[in-house]
Amino acid sequence: MNTLIAAIVATSLVLSAEPAPQPQTQTPLPNVLIIGDSISIGYMKPLTELLKGKANLVHNEGNATHSGNGLAKLDEWLGDTKWDVIHFNHGLHDLKYLDAEGKSARTKEGAHIQVPVEKYKENMEGIVQRLKKTGAKLIFATTTPYPDKVEGPLREKGDAERYNAAALEVMKRHDIAIDDLYTFALPRLTELQMPNNVHFTEKGSEVLAEKVAKHIQEALNK
Repeated sequence: MNTLIAAIVATSLVLSAEPAPQPQTQTPLPNVLIIGDSISIGYMKPLTELLKGKANLVHNEGNATHSGNGLAKLDEWLGDTKWDVIHFNHGLHDLKYLDAEGKSARTKEGAHIQVPVEKYKENMEGIVQRLKKTGAKLIFATTTPYPDKVEGPLREKGDAERYNAAALEVMKRHDIAIDDLYTFALPRLTELQMPNNVHFTEKGSEVLAEKVAKHIQEALNK
C-alpha cells in the first residue's frame, strides 16, 4: 500500500511540474486613421469592409472640412493612439466660396474663397509636419473632381487642379505617398458621381474605397 501511495504522489509531482497551457494571443491589427470630408465619409463603410480583419479603421470625428480646421483639430483627432497608417485629405472645402457672413455662396458676388490657395499650401505644410511626428506611414489623397456646374456652394472650374498642385508640392517635398483620386475619378464622373454634385453615388463610393484600400494595404505591407 505504501508503495502505491508513493507512486501516486510521485506522479502528481511530475504532472504539477509540467507548464500550464498558455492562452493564445492574437497580434493586434494595425491602426489606420482616415482624415477627410464627406467624400471620405461616403467611402468609409465599404473601405471598412474591404479591410476587415486587416486593420482597425477610424475616421476623424465628423467632417474634416477645410485645411485650417484640420490643422486646428489635428491633435484631437490623433489622440493617444499609435497610428500605423494615416490617409488624409483637405481641399474641397478650402476652395468653396463663402459670403460676407461666412455662409456658403452660390455666386462670386460679394463672396470670397474660403481658404486662398497659398494659405491652403501653408496649412498643408503644417499638417504634414505634425503627421510626420506620429511615425505613421502617410498617404495624401488628392481632392476629387466635380462637374463644371454644381449644386450648392460655388466651386469654380479648375480650382481642384490648382489646389491639388499646391498640395502635391508639399507632399513631394516630404516624400509623402499619393493616392491620386482626382486623376482616377475624372474620366468616370458620369458613372460614379451624382449629377451636378461633388458627391459620389453609392457605387462611386465603393469604387473609391477599392482604390483607397489598395494604397492602405500597400503601406501596411511595407
